[in-house]
Amino acid sequence: MACTQPVFIDVACAPSTLADLAVAALIDEACLTPKPALVDRRGSGAHRDLDLDTMLRSARSLRPTFLALARAAVDQKPSQRLREQLARIGREGEVAMLRATNGSNAHRGAIWIVGLLCAAAAMRPLGEPFELCAQAAVIARFEDRFAPAPNAMSNGARVIQRFGVAGARGQAVEGFPHVQEAGLPALHRSRVNGATEDEARLDALLAIIATLDDTCLLHRGGQVALEAAQAGARDALQAGGAARPQGRAALARLDQRLTELNASPGGAADLLAATLFLDTLPRVG
Repeated sequence: MACTQPVFIDVACAPSTLADLAVAALIDEACLTPKPALVDRRGSGAHRDLDLDTMLRSARSLRPTFLALARAAVDQKPSQRLREQLARIGREGEVAMLRATNGSNAHRGAIWIVGLLCAAAAMRPLGEPFELCAQAAVIARFEDRFAPAPNAMSNGARVIQRFGVAGARGQAVEGFPHVQEAGLPALHRSRVNGATEDEARLDALLAIIATLDDTCLLHRGGQVALEAAQAGARDALQAGGAARPQGRAALARLDQRLTELNASPGGAADLLAATLFLDTLPRVG
């Protein structure tokens, strides 16, 4: 599958459409270039086990997962039963992802983040992004009694314990504040100011990185990497963002620094995919 352009439609979303938009968001995030120390059209960034082809295979493999998540949520209300059903589907999606990538974790966080928003979008007539984020938060607040045992925790879960940060579940429980308050506003502001679509998306990514306690950065590079990423993203935005030469130069410096630290803002990338997913949803009702 080639990298896509934005998908805009003017009808209510069926589960199959939501699944298509979710996959498109993952593909568009992967293809966006140049991203700091992340996989993009230039190469693998700080990753040794991922490249663009692998990211695209992973995204493609997740369409049945997003479809199942959306179908499970149709005509449902938030409940523990629904939460656990979505979690089971998500874990099955992880297996499919790992099979498609030969064991590389390309989209574990995105399965939870984008998948939860996909389910929320299937539950009710589509409205503003904040309404869907709030709906997703209600679902996320229910416990999953069948979650893996502590000895099978992900890298992100271990980082959450060590550093006391929110992580992907915390983002969901809080209603995805970095999507609502950073990603979407930066995306829309840059478009209004005349940025190209790629420049606007890069600015959205930078706005998320600037304030997010990114568990991927903390896992790979500790507090040093997190602080370098946040400061570098702020510098790039203050220099005018991706549409300005000074901002692009600052973005390049951020890319170099994080690559040297062998750390990438994968959590921010997942939230950018969520930002793009919400941005492409139609507004009805």
